[in-house]
Amino acid sequence: MKLAHWMYAGPAHIGTLRVASSFKNVHAIMHAPLGDDYFNVMRSMLEWERNFTPATASIVDRHVLARGSRKRVVDNILRKDKEEGPDLIILTPTCTSSILQEDLKNFVDKASIISDCNVIFADVDHYQVNEIQAADRTLEQVVRYYLDKSHTLDQFVTDAPSVNIIGIITLGFHNRHDCRELRRLLKDLDIRINQIIPEGGSVEDPKNLPKARFNLIPYREVGLMTVMYLNKEFGMPYVSTTPMGAVDMAECIRQIKKSLDILAAPILSSKRVDYESYIDGQTRFVSQAAWFSRSINCQNFTGKETVVFGDATHAASITKILAREMGIRVSCTGTYCKHDAEWFKEKIKDFCDEMIITDDHVEVGDIIAHVEPSAIFGTQMERHIGKRLEIPCGVISAPAHIQNFSLGYRPFLGYEGTNQIADLVYNSFALGMEDHLLEIFCGHDTKEIMTKSLSMDISPIWDPESRQELGKIPRFVRDEVKRNTEKFARRKGILNVTVEVMHAAKEALS
Repeated sequence: MKLAHWMYAGPAHIGTLRVASSFKNVHAIMHAPLGDDYFNVMRSMLEWERNFTPATASIVDRHVLARGSRKRVVDNILRKDKEEGPDLIILTPTCTSSILQEDLKNFVDKASIISDCNVIFADVDHYQVNEIQAADRTLEQVVRYYLDKSHTLDQFVTDAPSVNIIGIITLGFHNRHDCRELRRLLKDLDIRINQIIPEGGSVEDPKNLPKARFNLIPYREVGLMTVMYLNKEFGMPYVSTTPMGAVDMAECIRQIKKSLDILAAPILSSKRVDYESYIDGQTRFVSQAAWFSRSINCQNFTGKETVVFGDATHAASITKILAREMGIRVSCTGTYCKHDAEWFKEKIKDFCDEMIITDDHVEVGDIIAHVEPSAIFGTQMERHIGKRLEIPCGVISAPAHIQNFSLGYRPFLGYEGTNQIADLVYNSFALGMEDHLLEIFCGHDTKEIMTKSLSMDISPIWDPESRQELGKIPRFVRDEVKRNTEKFARRKGILNVTVEVMHAAKEALS
């Protein structure tokens, strides 16, 4: 548990509520004080959702503190069971109510004896884990609960190629658009979708998960514990390569083929798909990203620096796309998923100059101010940082603002996702003549030349000769020259900018 003005990942109970809200007819009850019950507003506002099961708050007030919570919690569970008729009720405390140290598991056991529906207690340590980790754990808990209840360990596997997509969740970054793209991809590969959980699924679906030939987990943040459990208990192979970017798309499809080939039983398919031909055709004719990366437009980005920050899945994938597919330098990349730091470091070690693992947005802001990149690719917080520094930012990861929950179709996964990412990258940079046109039409020639920085570093001092030399530079590039020179001076530990320092900075950047 951490006290902060702003966090990249929310408290654990939000993760549990996201999983519960993703399933159909599953009701979540929070044992929480007033103020912790903002999930329903957030869900309805961001997801543009008209019909979803709202969470209920079992309020902790002065009466509860005086008498204990048992009666109120049990009464709320029984009331919701009678009013809503859910298939499952999940009870979760918040980090605030956990301070009371009440035996809520015992309350659930008592309520489950009386109620008609299933009732479980979210088995999450609210002091130790965040929203992402709690969502991953809760999904695995629900799947394990229903598979243990079904007692069907010897389920038959489908004859035709089939897959479970695990980890599509409400309030996920572009998750619904990504799910549509994955459906299209699997249809092209003639692979039947067995189950998609938790988004839009029923709690009765988990008992059918072992019927699929393999599992696909698009994002590491939610679903990884579930597929590892299914692999251990049922021997189900899983594909964890995120199909984001042309190179990882091809790798994901090859891993899908490998997973289908693992099972010795014959696969009955209505058509035989040539995977390599499919990859070649989609890369050349559906995705325009490969063509774009070779075009003069993308070559204009050569030498420009970027900073990438987000959850482990998106930050790693975007870093590889920028460096490997577009030839754009990634000066620093990082993630706030500290629990997945080792995997992240292994995946991006060859694609960036520097990496950072932190959940402190001030630290991220200082790094951005120090690097002064041409563009940032990050979360909502990096977009705010970019606005303060007047550096463009493309949002590539949660947490995101409402404007990133678009009504239009904008997947990040699949071959259409490669086009969307290429557009985002291209539009995030300040284009060649843009600053010049702004100078001409917007009166930027009257703007004071200044260096933007969030850090506390003292800017180098310009002597009279260097200021005179700076004044000879055309207005539309003067700001950039000043920033680059001061950036060069700070890196070299130079406190006074002279004409010689200006020339040295120019040589270093040319």
